[in-house]
Amino acid sequence: MAEKRDYYEVLGVSKNATEDEIKRAYRKKAKECHPDLHPDDKEAVERFKELNEANEVLMDKDKRARYDQFGFEDPTAGMGGGGNPFSGGFDFGGMGGMGGMCGMGDIFDQLFNGGMGSRMNRNQGPVQGSDLRYELRITFEEAAKGCEKIFEIYRNELCDTCSGSGAKPGTSAKTCSACKGTGQIRSSAGWMTTVRTCPTCGGTGKVITDKCSSCGGTGRVRKKRTVTVKVPAGIDDGQTIIMNGQGEPGLRGGPNGDLFITIGVRPHKLFRRDGFNLILDFPIPFTTAALGGDVDVPTLSGTMKYRIPEGTQPGTEFRLKGAGIQQLRGNGKGDLLLRVRVEIPKRLNNRQKELLRQFDETTSDREYDNRKGFMDRVKELFNG
Repeated sequence: MAEKRDYYEVLGVSKNATEDEIKRAYRKKAKECHPDLHPDDKEAVERFKELNEANEVLMDKDKRARYDQFGFEDPTAGMGGGGNPFSGGFDFGGMGGMGGMCGMGDIFDQLFNGGMGSRMNRNQGPVQGSDLRYELRITFEEAAKGCEKIFEIYRNELCDTCSGSGAKPGTSAKTCSACKGTGQIRSSAGWMTTVRTCPTCGGTGKVITDKCSSCGGTGRVRKKRTVTVKVPAGIDDGQTIIMNGQGEPGLRGGPNGDLFITIGVRPHKLFRRDGFNLILDFPIPFTTAALGGDVDVPTLSGTMKYRIPEGTQPGTEFRLKGAGIQQLRGNGKGDLLLRVRVEIPKRLNNRQKELLRQFDETTSDREYDNRKGFMDRVKELFNG
């Protein structure tokens, strides 16, 4: 079996990486090696499993802390690595310490018989199935209004031929002769006793001699499944929908894992989103800004009439109540923020130029509030 790679190396991040950096790295690499994109590549399946395992550990604060301290030799997880279980050190507090009532032999016996040794038998009990992750791309409108999407995923499922046992029909797994069904190999050297997972049965206590031809003894086969998910109105880019029990099946009667669907929202051609509000940069002629007038404003539900007041300045923001996005956990809607962009024509004919000159001749600086204030400050600066 190949040596396991460092989890940080698998994700391509530093040991000081933040949760967001780990999340981004996982999503990028998951796209590159997802088995759905490499249906005939067995190595892609293994790379994806390795990636999910690394992500699961590093995204969990407690698991990451233990991994940073012990690596793959975490004594609190049943020494699942086969190496030196004491590489990270032990705290004997609460057991009398090194010089207390217990002798060294008693301490190790307590550890392996009543504590960590019993946890190594977890390979014989129910285990929850692996979680699956899928990135679903939807349109801006689908995110705002909600939708139902159908997509396909690949997942490992219990083999129909052997019902997940891994043994050839008509046969069954036998008790491992190496560990006598305990799943553990114990060895003693003087006062020190060590316990490791049985390499023959992998800690299950059972050995399959006649393997199922359909699954090769794994008890699982890879199948393509169709998934239907209801995307709620108001969901935003990067948010996740969890479908409980839609992941891979558990082992030895354990529950199924979950399916995590991360939503990716395509940008809109007109609107930007700010929470549940919509932002629209809306160009109007300078004559409409000066004189006022009715305009047709686009929304996600069509167009609506809105009155631009006379004297509207560039950058003015108008709020159209309830014309935004449905709140994700409520009945209300956000607003549409209409940001006015006053447009000046680049090309004028002679008649238009003459009319504007006549207009300018009849207009003083007092009628321009910003310009009047600016000129007053200039006079104060140089004449003060």
